[in-house]
Amino acid sequence: MIYSTKLRNFALVNLTINNLLMAIITLTTDFGIKDHYVAAVKGTIYTEIPDITIVDISHQVTPFNYNEAGYIIKNSYHHFPKGTIHIIGVDTELSENNQHIAMLYDGHYFICANNGILSVLTATFHPEKIIEITANQQKHDNFPVKTVFAKIACHLARGGNLDVIGRPFKKLKEVSHINPVVNNDETSIIGHIQYIDNYGNVISNINKELITRIAKGRKFRVNLRNFSFNTIFNSYNDCVTDDQNANDGKRIALFNSNNFLEIALYKSSLKTGGASSLLGVKYRDSISVTFY
Repeated sequence: MIYSTKLRNFALVNLTINNLLMAIITLTTDFGIKDHYVAAVKGTIYTEIPDITIVDISHQVTPFNYNEAGYIIKNSYHHFPKGTIHIIGVDTELSENNQHIAMLYDGHYFICANNGILSVLTATFHPEKIIEITANQQKHDNFPVKTVFAKIACHLARGGNLDVIGRPFKKLKEVSHINPVVNNDETSIIGHIQYIDNYGNVISNINKELITRIAKGRKFRVNLRNFSFNTIFNSYNDCVTDDQNANDGKRIALFNSNNFLEIALYKSSLKTGGASSLLGVKYRDSISVTFY
């Protein structure tokens, strides 16, 4: 009996060590890379768990842009192993209406403020658990990503339980206008630009599955400002013609790697002028697909 108890305890210790060695913490923030904020968060985590793996998803989220942060985390988290802990540092100051929460969703942990970002995920699937964080909270704390989120992430990385850091929570805020709208007779889909990437490509909230389902084999036209597109390509190179001089800067509509409808200029960038600047398109601008 004593021998089997020792074996069981040894196995538990081994499991805890293995979980710790495999743990990954990701960071998605609007901190930028000029200031000390990212380094301070990483230093706090490394002080507690020196061998932890930290992955920077992005620190260039437009300040306080919930939709942008949601788009980035939605399209990146599922590439990580189950059990990964994702810290989202966008508009995190604690208030009565901006609670700190930890969510278990699709086998991943998310630590974030209740500002609507996580609703981009839960619009598709229900979370397994949401906890309002009460541990480590301090009044007038203006850097909770370091003092609260990093500490909770380390707790989870060690195999800690969600339930001990706070209380069950159900009032998850929603980001408005997440989904495009289909009119009653299904002749059009109205969406908006939800993200502008590093190349200046403008990405809508209309996805391939929705267009295919509503089209039912009909022809369609994509409309964005004064521009229209009758073809949606599946890759950037699909638009290439034999006339090489006609390719660079060519306006194209395509389904991007996440299957969202995107408007791009072939081989463009923000520096040389991408679709956002040269076509005069901004975040939240309307985009539509009409069927005939």
